[in-house]
Amino acid sequence: MKIGFVGLGNMGAPMAANLVKEGHQVTGYDTAAPMPDGVTRADSAAAAAAGAEVVITMLPNGAILRAVAAEVIPAMSAGAVLCDCSTVDVESARAVAADAQAAGVGALDAPVSGGVGGASAGTLTFMVGGDAGSFDKVKPLFDVMGQKAVHCGDAGAGQAAKICNNMILGVTMIATCEAFALADKLGLDRQKMFDVVSTSSGYSWTMNAYCPAPGVGPKSPADNGYKPGFAAELMLKDLRLSQQAAEGADADTPMGELAARLYATFVEQEDGRGMDFSAMLPRFEKRHRG
Repeated sequence: MKIGFVGLGNMGAPMAANLVKEGHQVTGYDTAAPMPDGVTRADSAAAAAAGAEVVITMLPNGAILRAVAAEVIPAMSAGAVLCDCSTVDVESARAVAADAQAAGVGALDAPVSGGVGGASAGTLTFMVGGDAGSFDKVKPLFDVMGQKAVHCGDAGAGQAAKICNNMILGVTMIATCEAFALADKLGLDRQKMFDVVSTSSGYSWTMNAYCPAPGVGPKSPADNGYKPGFAAELMLKDLRLSQQAAEGADADTPMGELAARLYATFVEQEDGRGMDFSAMLPRFEKRHRG
């Protein structure tokens, strides 16, 4: 396919590179990042979108998505699909989809799970909202960039799935870190705790696949000085999106709200910025009750 790609940072660049390796023709635009090998540089987002069958965006937030969409939608051909892979608020996803539909352009909100490693390896999971026809058109590209793509429903459903998933992830990581810090103070060996919890009712992804304790379980950012696989500030962003959505939907999410507050303190008042979101463990190690 002929693909336009806007936003070629840490996530977008390897995604675009995988499309090139598969033989797709990719034209890219980014305000600062260099073009991956094989990607043709465009002078603007609109130029990257012109003539493309699919335009993929990977952007920092909803406001930037809306601005980019306002530029690229008029440049897109009728029947083309705008596929946004950013993690943004549900309202922005739905607004962009409405603008695209009014212009005769398909639209998908398709945030991803898997991080930079998954983007490089082509093993991302896509959570996709939008019409079935657009999903079917872009599905071959999802198959190149990832290992799974789930059509979650209409516009905004992909973002809804992502923020619900990451609210669980943030809450669970905090609980996992709290438990290790408590085990330390109770004199329980971390490896013994892992051996029990990882095969008991405390089993979770944050324990079994991404353990925050160095030297315990599979290799994780904890074994690399908590250099980010998924940065704490990105978790904070997603938790805030979950609470924005919860407020709009009148949903009671006290654990999600508390997790957002704890990550805000960690990132904005302590030393969490630039650390992996599992670095909550050394934070709790240093703290006392009260």
